[in-house]
Amino acid sequence: MKNYFEFQKHGTSYKTESIAGLTTFLAMAYILVVNPLMLSLASVGDYPDALRMDQGAIFTATALSAAIGCLIMGLYAKYPIALAPGMGLNAFFAYSVVLGMGIPWQTALAGVLVSGIIFIFLTLFGIREKIINAIPAELKYAVGAGIGLFITFIGFQNAGVIVGDEVVLVALGDLTNGNTLLAIFGLVITVILMVRGIKGGIFFGIVITAVVGMLFGLIDRPTAVVGAVPSIDSTFGAAFASLGDIFTIQMLVVILTFLFVDFFDTAGTLVAVANQAGFMKDNKLPRAGKALFADSAATVAGAVLGTSTTTSYIESSSGVAAGGRTGFASVVTAGLFLLSLVFFPLLSVITEPVTAPALIIVGVLMVSALGKIDWNKFEIAVPAFLTVIAMPLTYSIATGIAVGFIFYPITMIMKGRAKEIHPIMYALFVIFILYFVFLIE
Repeated sequence: MKNYFEFQKHGTSYKTESIAGLTTFLAMAYILVVNPLMLSLASVGDYPDALRMDQGAIFTATALSAAIGCLIMGLYAKYPIALAPGMGLNAFFAYSVVLGMGIPWQTALAGVLVSGIIFIFLTLFGIREKIINAIPAELKYAVGAGIGLFITFIGFQNAGVIVGDEVVLVALGDLTNGNTLLAIFGLVITVILMVRGIKGGIFFGIVITAVVGMLFGLIDRPTAVVGAVPSIDSTFGAAFASLGDIFTIQMLVVILTFLFVDFFDTAGTLVAVANQAGFMKDNKLPRAGKALFADSAATVAGAVLGTSTTTSYIESSSGVAAGGRTGFASVVTAGLFLLSLVFFPLLSVITEPVTAPALIIVGVLMVSALGKIDWNKFEIAVPAFLTVIAMPLTYSIATGIAVGFIFYPITMIMKGRAKEIHPIMYALFVIFILYFVFLIE
């Protein structure tokens, strides 16, 4: 095992890698509680139960897809990078595709499956670099920041801090409400933990908030700590049965969005963590193809099991900071995700006010990408800004991307920079124009 992971070459050990794997798991374990609530649309009270995904099945699919992704990344690509269903992509799946577009979750899973298969082919045939280079960096940053704002908006809604208003659309909620106060408390605690640099701050923030909620009678205590692993019969393979429903312009946009966000989120995470660990050589990442294959294969596995797109997690940087340098750390993280399967009964104490702070903090982390955009160039600032602002205001990640990708060629051409626009961007311009013409009523 030591020789396979080259412990001596990387100056590490079983102990160091195990601690790193545990650290990464704690930093991203919140996805086990957030993802089931997000994909089941638990915060949408008037949504028909018959159209919801089963929370237990999502929990199991989340843990299994994360474990599979971590194992492939650790054993095949040999990097200390963990994977799980991605934040932002789960919000797009639940709120934009299922709730906003009215697409059944089974069909949405089929879209995730197809995007993962496309990602595999793009990786195997080396097309990834061409597509990455075709999309201007500013729009990549804008998409990430826009998703951050969208997730934060959902967090504030779930907390009851922001509520609907017939006159001004949105307004400040009742801050004297017990659940809202609990969410605010959780946000303060999580912020303190993050500012203090506590590893797994988001996860521990959820735990502390849940405990306080139980102490004050806002949350019912769990009936058990461990239990049987929830069945995934309702979600397993559902994507295959709905493959025939994906041949529409609407689903094409959905698949492109899944692919686009996963594509660049993964690339950004890999580069960031690799730089931190010192893996980059001549500005290139060794075994990049294997790392991307691990990501795309995990997405396919997750779609089959019953969850939204599985992607590399930036929280892996916490494990690298703890000394992780090999794939063994990811193997440890995978084992912990598998172990978590028996703790499903504890999820009963994880309510929307408990997870709301996590959504808000993740939004803060994602919106930092705004600093990388050149706001002094108006032809860049306009499509970037419209991408960012359209996501929370239209409650749709796909719409935000569409608006930005339509305005980018327009502003660049008017600025006399048409030659800098890649042909792929013109193709996306046409696709998103069709999206508004045929799908927006």
